[in-house]
Amino acid sequence: MTRPTAAGDEGQRVRRMTVAHVRVHNNHPEVVFVESARIYRVARDNPAYNETLDALRAAAANQRPLLVRFDTPNGDVIESARADDSR
Repeated sequence: MTRPTAAGDEGQRVRRMTVAHVRVHNNHPEVVFVESARIYRVARDNPAYNETLDALRAAAANQRPLLVRFDTPNGDVIESARADDSR
């Protein structure tokens, strides 16, 4: 099964993504990105949980892309998110 990915990011753990929406569902955050129809999540046991969630929420508010690191290539668990300063 092929999963949707942003152009040029297939198979990468770090991807440039634009947050469309962040919501809390069943007591854990779910994130939707403009580049993907999938729902991603942030694990509560992630040591960078608060920083990552803050970055995702800020990016959703200002529609700026982030560099998002996933647990595995094409994974759905977000390990970290940080500003994309390459623009």
